[in-house]
Amino acid sequence: MPMRTHPATRITAEEAAAKVHPGQWLDYGFGMGQPDAFDRALAERDDLGGPVFLRAALSMRPRAVLAAADGGRRFVWNNWHFSGVDRRGHDAGEAHYLPLNFGEAPDLYRRFIDPVDLAVVKTCPRDAAGVYNFSGACTYHEALLERARCVIVEVDPRMPRVRGPRNGIHESRVDFVIETDGPGAPELPQGVPTDTDLRIARQVAAHVEDGACLQIGIGGLPNAVCDAILEAGVTDLGIHTEMLVDGLMRLHQAGRVTGARKANGVGKTVFTFAGGSAALNAFIHDNPDLETWPVDETNLPDRIQAHPGVVSINSTAQMDLQGQAASESAGHRHLTGTGGQLQFVRGAYASAGGKSFLCLPSTRTRRDGTVESRIVTALEPGTIVTTPRTDVMFVATEWGVVNLKGRSVPERARALISVAHPDFREPLARQAREARLVPAGFL
Repeated sequence: MPMRTHPATRITAEEAAAKVHPGQWLDYGFGMGQPDAFDRALAERDDLGGPVFLRAALSMRPRAVLAAADGGRRFVWNNWHFSGVDRRGHDAGEAHYLPLNFGEAPDLYRRFIDPVDLAVVKTCPRDAAGVYNFSGACTYHEALLERARCVIVEVDPRMPRVRGPRNGIHESRVDFVIETDGPGAPELPQGVPTDTDLRIARQVAAHVEDGACLQIGIGGLPNAVCDAILEAGVTDLGIHTEMLVDGLMRLHQAGRVTGARKANGVGKTVFTFAGGSAALNAFIHDNPDLETWPVDETNLPDRIQAHPGVVSINSTAQMDLQGQAASESAGHRHLTGTGGQLQFVRGAYASAGGKSFLCLPSTRTRRDGTVESRIVTALEPGTIVTTPRTDVMFVATEWGVVNLKGRSVPERARALISVAHPDFREPLARQAREARLVPAGFL
């Protein structure tokens, strides 16, 4: 992106929204970096006369343009990773998923995506060096803004300022600035872990050794694993993760994180975005022990594998008896996204002494009260495989942990049935025999 020959112009959110025309592509960026005032102002425009196309990822607050999409007649919402907000939009037919291995996002913006007409992201106020800090949403913002035809920053003085070598944009590359009074960084709900979550967490924590380099995925279960690691007394940990969560913060605050054994970012907790409680938002503000890096520096497997002893811990929603992990959809209903799961599974495997864990409760209860096994003979038609069977290593449920690496299909089926809920083991064994996944007499 070329340097501007004129200083950035201060405008209101309404003036910024007035610059949007039908048929244009806009980008709202990621997570806590999505704009709020501009979003409301754009949704209030009733004179567009045609659709405006938007990209974003992991919306942490309700988006006004999504609510006003009107079946795509006003706004078309495309999203790299669904939050609950985006999922509800998808259920209503208003949001559309963009498949992505998250670590590839900067390269996609630089190589495969046409420059957007307007990029609008939320930032901290300009600092003494003239830089608008991306806060806890570093991710792909640098690459996005490099090629945008028009760059607008929405300044929020209540956003946490996060340290990192490439976590901001210089004022010389900004076209317009919207000044606001808040509302600050959003918070993600912190659910109370269930008894099942705690049982799974303790199973996984038992495999984490002193000096491990942790990656923790999104959701309550990975957070519970952090607390189990804390209870287990594991120490001298490193953190190289996609998402910084409350559980990792608690490990850090307890003195269990040193980063001393990492290959790069030594002594630093490295992440590409943050999402959690108000306490986490306060923790990341100007913390010298933390650094946020662009997502291609955190998530590409070659970057991950450079660290010894990487332990990657993520959730999945369903797994078949061959080990295919379905983490992002239920049939054709899209739930979340690929995110960084596959890249961290691969990076952890390639790390010296590395381990990857995919965690899931053994059952789920439907709204009608029906209890179903999450370990199934075959995935429901339309269900997306996030992590192929060839990549899956450790699988953890509340009934145990099994390693699928190097195992035949019959051995995989037997191992996964052993960690399924006891009520479903015999039906799964029968189905495995009927599907000829296992030879006669094997189960």
